[in-house]
Amino acid sequence: MKGTQNLFGRFLSLFGAKAATAVIAIISTPVIVRLLGAGNYGDYAVLLSVFSLYMIPISASVTEGVQKFVGEGRDREWWLEHVIQFYTLLATGVVLLGVLLLLAITALGVPSTLFGEEFTTYFYVLAAFVLVAQFQAVTVRTVLGFGMEQVKGSLEVAKKLLTVCVGVALVLGGWGVAGMMAGHVVANLLVAVVAGAVILRKLTLGGLVRRPDSFPYRELLSFNALNIVLVLLVMSLYHVDIIMLRTLTDSSSTGYYKGALALAEYLWFVPLVIQRLLLHSSSSLWEDGRVELITSLAGRITRYVFLLVVLLALGLAALADTVVPLYYGESFATAVGPLLLLIPGAIGFAAARPMQAISQGSGRIKTLVGAVAGAAGTNLALNASLIPLFGMNGAAVATSVGYGSMFVMLVLASRRIGFYPLSDLRAPRIALTALVAAPPIFLLDAALQPDLLALAVVPPVGFAVYSGAALVTGAIDPGEVVEILGKFPGPFGSLAEAHLPR
Repeated sequence: MKGTQNLFGRFLSLFGAKAATAVIAIISTPVIVRLLGAGNYGDYAVLLSVFSLYMIPISASVTEGVQKFVGEGRDREWWLEHVIQFYTLLATGVVLLGVLLLLAITALGVPSTLFGEEFTTYFYVLAAFVLVAQFQAVTVRTVLGFGMEQVKGSLEVAKKLLTVCVGVALVLGGWGVAGMMAGHVVANLLVAVVAGAVILRKLTLGGLVRRPDSFPYRELLSFNALNIVLVLLVMSLYHVDIIMLRTLTDSSSTGYYKGALALAEYLWFVPLVIQRLLLHSSSSLWEDGRVELITSLAGRITRYVFLLVVLLALGLAALADTVVPLYYGESFATAVGPLLLLIPGAIGFAAARPMQAISQGSGRIKTLVGAVAGAAGTNLALNASLIPLFGMNGAAVATSVGYGSMFVMLVLASRRIGFYPLSDLRAPRIALTALVAAPPIFLLDAALQPDLLALAVVPPVGFAVYSGAALVTGAIDPGEVVEILGKFPGPFGSLAEAHLPR
């Protein structure tokens, strides 16, 4: 399944899974926060950030590579088998070195010195997490490279559900933060086994064990090496603020800030789905030299992402003082300020995600690395300057600026690579749509009491007002709405299909 073939249907498969995992997260996060408490939740957030950063040289050396090169499906004998063989061996060697290094660091007492004595136990569990997560990532990305988005989505939902169920059960059993981390270990292990079984059904065993006569090792290794740098820079935007805040302040402030950050990250869960889909889809388009189609696709996707994320941002900003205390508890009311500061940057970061995937698909990673390095450097410098002065509010401002600069840098990189993601943005019309919709949304939130009534009424009314404004301003055309609805399965698609212009 290459290029844009059934692209919307494949997106729906991933989106449905992402929505399901988001629902699980929305339900489980306040439970986890209340069971662990602000301090332990802050420590748990630090562990996940350390895991994500530590996995970059381990996992990024294989995951995007196996997805991209399996997705290309080059016309060579045993191509898929040899790609998977290469990345499986590489993944095994890299993760074993990573686990041994992590065990050595823990035995030397580095985690306990930096964060506290209890982190010694946490880091031993973290080592097991690193091991199983590597094979889960490789197998699931391979499934995605085959174009099996529905299978990949089901596996993601299963992983999230298992993590929460096992983790919460262990926390209730008295294992605390270590129990939540063990939930990740169990879930990743089971998903890796299932995904591996799916992959074996698609391959010839003879090709998997046969050594290739000729294979572009240098091309794959070059992509992998540059991709490690790229992912490290991108992930630093996610996690540098948390680690620096925990080091320079305390666990409670980190827990409050992580709560704000988790809510802001919901703004880009749809763009992340699109990014995951576009990496292997755009790779085949670049391979075929279809640059005009890439520009057209990027332009429409960027506009749709902006329209959606601005709507979500308006709703989240209006309801922040209601959502945060209800969601996390009254003690987390202090997280409202950081959340509002994070929202502007989160809009730009969301719009940048599809651009990153298309740029990666081109194979010109050096240009992409240079662009992301500018955003990551800005983020790091601002966090180092503002956290000592303003605590978690300083972290929020620094991170928001870093997120926003990511969008600017990737637009410049995209032009240099050869496509223009703003070709159909209609920025003045989107801005006018937001200006028209914002007053009714905020005034309605202020007028409605109690808070639960505002939560029930503001989202649907805000959506209706914003959608109407978008149609009136021309930010989106009526024909585009009908076209999108026509691609949905079920009665919505059938109804819209009947009214499509001939």
